[in-house]
Amino acid sequence: MHCAEECEWSGPVTRPDRIEPFSIDVPEPVLDDLAERLRHARPAADFGNEGWVYGTSGAALSDLLAYWRDRYDWRARETLMNAFPHFRTEIEGLPVHFLHVRGQGPSPMPLIMTHGWPSTFWDFHKVIGPLADPASHGGDPADAFDIVVPSLPGHGFSSPLTRTGVNFVETADLWVKLMERLDYPRFAAQGGDWGAFVSAQLGHKYAERLIGVHLELQVPLNVFSGGISDPADFGPDERHLLERNLAFWAAETGYLQIQATKPQTLANALNDSPIGLLSWIVEKWRSWSDCGGGLESRFTMDELLDTVMIYWITQTAGTAARYYYEAVHRPWQPSHTLHPVVQAPTCAVRYPGEMVHQPRAWLHRYHNVEAEPEMSAGGHFPQMEVPELLVESIRNFYRSKR
Repeated sequence: MHCAEECEWSGPVTRPDRIEPFSIDVPEPVLDDLAERLRHARPAADFGNEGWVYGTSGAALSDLLAYWRDRYDWRARETLMNAFPHFRTEIEGLPVHFLHVRGQGPSPMPLIMTHGWPSTFWDFHKVIGPLADPASHGGDPADAFDIVVPSLPGHGFSSPLTRTGVNFVETADLWVKLMERLDYPRFAAQGGDWGAFVSAQLGHKYAERLIGVHLELQVPLNVFSGGISDPADFGPDERHLLERNLAFWAAETGYLQIQATKPQTLANALNDSPIGLLSWIVEKWRSWSDCGGGLESRFTMDELLDTVMIYWITQTAGTAARYYYEAVHRPWQPSHTLHPVVQAPTCAVRYPGEMVHQPRAWLHRYHNVEAEPEMSAGGHFPQMEVPELLVESIRNFYRSKR
């Protein structure tokens, strides 16, 4: 069974310049094939792995596997996903899937929200309603947004990706064309992980089009070609952040090295083994979140498996991994020499559980920082971990820009 042959999203849209409604409808044989693989899964022996020190815990993996095999209901989750308006289009020869939710208020602001890895568009499902229809969630209708949530190229339903060279720089160009196609000449942007790179690139190259950028992660756009912040920029009260950064780069970047160098080697394993894909993804959700080592303190099993399922049914683990290769092997080049580098008004949010933090001195040199809220909780996946805090910070930042 090969999803590329069976799944309805594998073909091009009818007309390259047309936006077409889309519905997730995974063919039953794809689910039957998955069920068979799960029944015959062969996890590796695990011992002495308390605290996940060797990687994904065998005990935790067994629990997730049992739930996936015996209790997880894809059709129910598919119905939840299809409650949102999905669309597909083609831009520069690339298939682009996105949600588009019209705001309910006097003058909704267009906001494009971009996910990262190992995430999907579905990460945002808890925040879309409060942002698009604040009155129905105890907020002020004047804070309403028109929400656009695309899937990154080669991730999930923005597939198949069949050409090389697509990274966050080209994605930012695609998003401008997407927003133009939706009749949004100016718009706001938000994102974490790759979504932060895309949003920052938008704020760099297209500052005149950006109402602002709201970033969950702040890193130099040329970080993959040596652009790291100077340790001397960390003030006395920030030395612990520098130590955390160094610990992350030393112990938590094995995934980056393989995906940035030999992604296809990994792709063959993840595309064939659902338990391998689960193990690869869930370890990052635990390591990078503010969960204190307990995944279910922040995420339900359904939520974790939703992410794995979207990559599995679309067979995009490999092209998602290649996104790292393309970022490293096609180094970022500035579009101008102005300072700050990111000219658009920026909200740089700090979550205590985020994996990498930048010093304030660098942050204010590199970005046009107008807000720098310190969150009380949350890590790398705030839209899933602390959605109410994310909604509040987005509303607060953009309220003065309406």
